[in-house]
Amino acid sequence: MKSPVNRQAPIKVVIAKPGLDGHDRGAKVVARALRDSGMEVVYTGIYQTPESILRAVVQEDADVLGLSSLSGAHLEYAKELCQLLRDNGRDDVLFLVGGTVPPEDADTLRGYGVHEVFGPGTPTSALVEFITSNANQGR
Repeated sequence: MKSPVNRQAPIKVVIAKPGLDGHDRGAKVVARALRDSGMEVVYTGIYQTPESILRAVVQEDADVLGLSSLSGAHLEYAKELCQLLRDNGRDDVLFLVGGTVPPEDADTLRGYGVHEVFGPGTPTSALVEFITSNANQGR
């Protein structure tokens, strides 16, 4: 008699680039690292609105949202996305921000509801470890 197989779905991550920020090399590096670690990754591409990012999170039933920002508009986009996630019952999503975020903005972002901020030079292994330890997988 075969024993039941304990299958666990991979962690699903949406990586998004908001606004007019067209520099997406870092987002693509992160997306590939997460995929290579066994996560399912959806990259939205550049020039996304907060509403289109939320739509991707909802449609993909994502466990994690990673927002990549190099434009300096991270506070505005993160604040709006936190509100949209709450308004749409998706505040269970692990919300991460990465890119050129001044360290003094990290506490403000956490105050909005962002779970963690990853600046330039963060090893992708640290990101993988954080997500693996904190994603609300299998809702």
